[in-house]
Amino acid sequence: MTRKPNTDLRRGWTTGACATAATKAALMRLWSGAFPADVGIVLPKGETPVFPLALAEVGEGWARVGITKDAGDDPDVTHGALIVVTVSASHGGVLFRGGEGVGTVTKPGLPIAVGEPSINPVPREMMTGVVIEMAAQFGQAPDVVIKVSVPGGAELAKKTWNPRLGIKDGISILGTTGVVRPFSCAAWIASIHRGIDVARADGLSHMAGCTGATSERTVQGLYGLPDHAMLDMGDFVGGMLKYLRRHPVERLTIGGGIGKMTKLAQGASDLHSARSQVDFAALAACMAEPRLAYANTALEAYEIAGPPLAARVAKDAQEAAMRLSGSDDVQIDTIVIDRAGAIIGRAGP
Repeated sequence: MTRKPNTDLRRGWTTGACATAATKAALMRLWSGAFPADVGIVLPKGETPVFPLALAEVGEGWARVGITKDAGDDPDVTHGALIVVTVSASHGGVLFRGGEGVGTVTKPGLPIAVGEPSINPVPREMMTGVVIEMAAQFGQAPDVVIKVSVPGGAELAKKTWNPRLGIKDGISILGTTGVVRPFSCAAWIASIHRGIDVARADGLSHMAGCTGATSERTVQGLYGLPDHAMLDMGDFVGGMLKYLRRHPVERLTIGGGIGKMTKLAQGASDLHSARSQVDFAALAACMAEPRLAYANTALEAYEIAGPPLAARVAKDAQEAAMRLSGSDDVQIDTIVIDRAGAIIGRAGP
């Protein structure tokens, strides 16, 4: 049985932490002549994980180490991936290169420039710090090319946001703390923020946040929106709207099924079943339909009250989203769908 997020779950390590550990071990071989049996690093918040080496190779002027990513109990698509770093001498400080399976940035709006390998700023800082540390220890100049590869990364990337964000042909080397916290809400919300950044940088005036794949297909087809206008909002409508308050766009469409949209209509900012519930008594009162108080699900309530309920949910959800956004700069409309993806309620400009 799958464990729930509120149990004591084992944390793991980010791709950035793995790449940093691989960099350190490879430098030890390049500058000392021997690979370590395992390698420890210090993460930004002081944790000191130790990583076994899964790959150790050496050639003329280079050394290569692979670390197998352990994401702990998080359902991370990169769990078990081999993060490989090859180090060699350079003549201009620390230079980063992307190898097989590491994506290339092709759209503005991300923290890495267009044309660069998708190795995020904190992992770059961590690897640079290791270079400086190792160079001082072994009396070397801190001039190194760091090439990061992830065998099979191009296939893994298809299960991530990377294609939508304009990161081509591979995954990203990520992590701000080096730690993967299982079922991290913060990680999902951060992905929403990056999606907004990319869409804004591309000049899009209309974005859409949807609760799932079915509502996303419906909304995207309705408005003909490009992929990078679609925000994988999931349950985190509040996180999306809070970021849009500070980084507004002209128009936002919010789409979802009757259950989650009813919770938004009733003021919830997190639509997960463990963190918000439909208030059926309130639903009965607002629709003047006593039977709704005894419904087990929002779908059952819709089957009782019919299209007027979906229309009311759409209207109340639109008004709740406007309140949550706290801004008149973003025009919001809402779309409520059934399980087949048909539109059963709409509200807003």
